[in-house]
Amino acid sequence: MDEIVLNPEQEAEAEQIADILKAKAAVEIQFISRLLASKSNRELLGATEYRIRDAVHRLGASGIDAALSERKKRGTKGRARSARTVRKTRGSRDTGSAS
Repeated sequence: MDEIVLNPEQEAEAEQIADILKAKAAVEIQFISRLLASKSNRELLGATEYRIRDAVHRLGASGIDAALSERKKRGTKGRARSARTVRKTRGSRDTGSAS
């Protein structure tokens, strides 16, 4: 895995997200472990595999939710930028004369 270099503020945020994810991961790991233990070898692929993928996706989604939640708590820093003004587009009749 590639190392991701963070500044101190990002490192603190990463630690907070990791703490949240550890609790969520424990729940998903318990579910996956119990699911795998309950299935025979021939039942591991197919529906079981998809249930495991769903659990992993839930964990990933929890990470995204945690990141957004942590950032929302801090609010925005500085003033938000205005959106760019869009130029008026020409309609089909504004293409000029056909002379």
